Amino acid sequence: MDDNSGLIHALCLDGAGGARALTAAEVSRWAPEDGVLWLHLNYSSPEAVDWINHDARLESVSRAFLVAEDTRPRLTSIDNALLLALRGVNLNPHSDPEDMIGVRIWANGSVIITTIRRMLLSISDISSSLEKGKGPRSASEFVIELSSRLISRMGPTLEVLEEMLADLEEQTLGTGDAKVRRQLSTIRREAIVLRRYLAPQREAMYRLYDEKISWLEEKDRLHSREVTDHLLRHIENLDSIRERAAVIHEELVSNLSEQLNSRMYLLALITTIFLPLGFLTGLFGINVGGIPGSDSKFAFAIFVSILGGIALVLLALFKRKKWM
Repeated sequence: MDDNSGLIHALCLDGAGGARALTAAEVSRWAPEDGVLWLHLNYSSPEAVDWINHDARLESVSRAFLVAEDTRPRLTSIDNALLLALRGVNLNPHSDPEDMIGVRIWANGSVIITTIRRMLLSISDISSSLEKGKGPRSASEFVIELSSRLISRMGPTLEVLEEMLADLEEQTLGTGDAKVRRQLSTIRREAIVLRRYLAPQREAMYRLYDEKISWLEEKDRLHSREVTDHLLRHIENLDSIRERAAVIHEELVSNLSEQLNSRMYLLALITTIFLPLGFLTGLFGINVGGIPGSDSKFAFAIFVSILGGIALVLLALFKRKKWM
C-alpha cells in the first residue's frame, strides 16, 4: 500500500496463519465471509483521518480514539468492539527507547484497525509472520500476539539498563565522578519513563482477560494472562532497577560526602598547625623597635627552629590523640 495515503497495510487473514494483500478497491468490496480484515493506518496522514471519520463501522468514540495523540495504555469495549491502546519501546535507529511508540487497536472480530504515527517493529513482525503463513489466524489471536510481541521486545532494553547499572555499581566502589552521576541519572530517567507506561498497560491487559467480548476466544484469554505475567516481570525489573539506582545514588552521595569531609579535615589540621606559626611570624614581623634578636645574626635560625619545634609538637599531639 502507498504510505502517502495513510494506509500502510490492508491484509485479509486466511484463517490458517497467512494473509492476502488487498488493494484500496478490494478493501471497499470486502465482506466478512472473505476473512478477517486488518487495516493498518498512519493516523498522522490527513487521508487516513478522513477515512476513519467516514468509516460506517466506527462510532464517534472509536474515531477519536484511533487518531488521539499520546494516549496512555487502556482498554475499552463498545458494542462488542475492543478499543485497546498499547505502548512499545522505540527501537528505531537513533531513537531513545524510553520514547515509547503508541499503537491503537480497534477490533470487532471480523475487522481489525490499527493506527500508529511511527514505525513499530512489533507490527512489522506480525506482517512478516503473515507473509510466511505463521501469523495470527483470527482477530482474537491478532490482539494477543501483538500484545505479546510488544512486551517481548521490551526485554533487551531492560537487559541493557541492568548491564549499565551493574557497570555503574562497580565504578561507584572506586569513584564518584560526574560521568557516573550523569549515567546514573540517564538510567533512572529511562526506568521512570518506561514504568510510567507499563503500569497502565498492565491494567489494560488485566481488563483484556476479564472483558466480556464474544469473539475473544478462551485460549487467547488464557494466553493474555501469560502475556500479563511477562509484563509484570518487566515492571518488577524496572522497580528493581530504580531501587538499585537509588542505592547507587546514595552510595555516590556518601562517597562524595566522605571525600569532602576528609579534605575539610585535612585543611582543618593544616590550619591548626599553621595558626600559631602564623601568629608568631606576624608578631615578629611588625616593623617597630624592640623586637628581640634584631641585632643577632643567629636570631632568624633560632626563630625558625622554634617554629619547627612547635609544628612537631602539634603533629605529635595530633598523632597521640589519633586525629591523624
